[in-house]
Amino acid sequence: MKTLLEVDNLRKSFGGVAANDGISFNVAEGEILGLIGPNGAGKTSLFNAISGEIPPDSGEVRLLGERVSGRGPALCAARGIARTFQVVRSFDSMTVLENVMVGAFARTARPRAAMQAAQETLEFCGLAARADRPAWSLSPPEKRRLEVARALATRPRLLLLDEMLTGLTPTEAQGGVQLVRDVQARGVTIIMVEHVMEVVLPLVSRAVVLNLGRVLTIGAPAEIVKNPEVIKAYLGDRYAAA
Repeated sequence: MKTLLEVDNLRKSFGGVAANDGISFNVAEGEILGLIGPNGAGKTSLFNAISGEIPPDSGEVRLLGERVSGRGPALCAARGIARTFQVVRSFDSMTVLENVMVGAFARTARPRAAMQAAQETLEFCGLAARADRPAWSLSPPEKRRLEVARALATRPRLLLLDEMLTGLTPTEAQGGVQLVRDVQARGVTIIMVEHVMEVVLPLVSRAVVLNLGRVLTIGAPAEIVKNPEVIKAYLGDRYAAA
C-alpha cells in the first residue's frame, strides 16, 4: 500500500524533558494504526506535532512526501490532517450543525455548501436528529461523535482520534468502533490513541507502542500483546498470564 504519513526521527522536549525522542514510523493509506502506551509516554505531544500544533525540535512529519511539521495547523488541515481531542472542545454556544459547519468551512467559503456538508456529516455520524440542539446539551458520547463529525467535515486524508472511546459504556464503545470502521471504509486513514485495549486491538492493523518518549515496538496486535517489554511497561500481568 502507498505510504501516506512518515514520522522521521521526531524529537520534542519541554523544559529539558524529552516528550518525543527520535520517533519514526510510517502509516499506509487506508490503515488504522493504534498509538498506545502509559500516561506520559508522549502520545499527545506526537499528535500535536503531526497536526501542526507544535513544531518538533528536530525530525520531520511528511504527508505524501511533503513536509508538514513546523508549518502550523492551518496548513496541516489544508493538506488533509484532522484531529479530535481527549478533552472535548465543542463550541457550546453554537448548535451541533454550526459546530460541524466550522469544519466544513475549511473546504468551502459558501455558507450553503458548508451547511449541506455539515448535514451530510451529521447523518453519517448518527447526529442528524441533534443538528439544531446547542452543543452543550449533548451527552458525553454524543459530544465525542460531534468531535469526529467536525473533523470529518474538513474532508481529511488522515484522522487523528485522541481517546474517542474512553469513558464510554461497552455498548457506546461498540458504536464508536463501528463509526471508526465506517470512516475507514470512506478511505480515511486513522491513527488512534486509546487505553481500552480490548476495544482498540481488534480494530487496528498495527500498533506503535510508546514508552518514556520512545518507540518501544511496532507490530500487529497479536505480536504486541505477547511482547514482554510491552507487558512490563504497559499491559500488565493479566496479559502475561494469557
